[in-house]
Amino acid sequence: MSTDLERFSINQMTVKQLSLPELADACAELGVRNVGLWREPVQSYGVEATAKLVRDAGLTVTTLCRGGFFTAIEPDERARALDDNRRAVDEAATLGTDTLVLVSGGLPPGSKDLHGARERIADALAELGPYAEERGVRLAIEALHPMYASDRCVVSTLAQALDLAERFPARQVGVAVDTYHIWWDDTAPQQIARAGASGRIHTFQLADWTTPLPEGALNGRGQIGDGAIEMREWKGYVEAAGYAGPIEVELFNEELWARDGREVLAETAARFIERVIQ
Repeated sequence: MSTDLERFSINQMTVKQLSLPELADACAELGVRNVGLWREPVQSYGVEATAKLVRDAGLTVTTLCRGGFFTAIEPDERARALDDNRRAVDEAATLGTDTLVLVSGGLPPGSKDLHGARERIADALAELGPYAEERGVRLAIEALHPMYASDRCVVSTLAQALDLAERFPARQVGVAVDTYHIWWDDTAPQQIARAGASGRIHTFQLADWTTPLPEGALNGRGQIGDGAIEMREWKGYVEAAGYAGPIEVELFNEELWARDGREVLAETAARFIERVIQ
């Protein structure tokens, strides 16, 4: 493996057109040794089968995505969400990753109460944190860009994520630092330092910001180097904060998904070396 790719992790969503066996094979060909996985394809293939596949391929699972969606008001719905998150923790442990990424959830239908929604996230973390710790898994709250606040994630800034995380031990709850969601926030470098000081940077993810955004905005994550974000700058912030772990590239992009997955993986690894490492 090239030393330039030692910290590179390909998030499964970047090349979702590849099956898990195809992804493992493509990583072996390129010398990629780290992957971030998503629950839906892992469940389809089988959690135990996926764990064996990645072990046999010599791959390290850097994260599992996603848990979360904690903001429901109705008690039965909240109970179902907690049960699903316990399963997500168990899956992460089986896959051998210590990090479950959380997309916390948007406003419930008819609600405009952001504060109440965030408090319900804290209530869920209080239950899930000890459960995850017992299984060697940390919960990583991901702040999503404010355009997702109403429907996907009421946690929009690293400061908000840390305000939640710091109610719990760092070994239970930390944050995900994702360039796509925070690059616009001039307080984010200070918050990265804050997170690093308490050992709460549990994962670092890259995606570029390109415009115009596609309709719906969800699949607008640009290939590294195609947009407005200076990736080396953000790498510098997390490293100055003490983070030396894997760097995961997570792209939701219809144009990339329409291409050959192996080609996209090779391009992404090359961009990582050119725009992040060198």
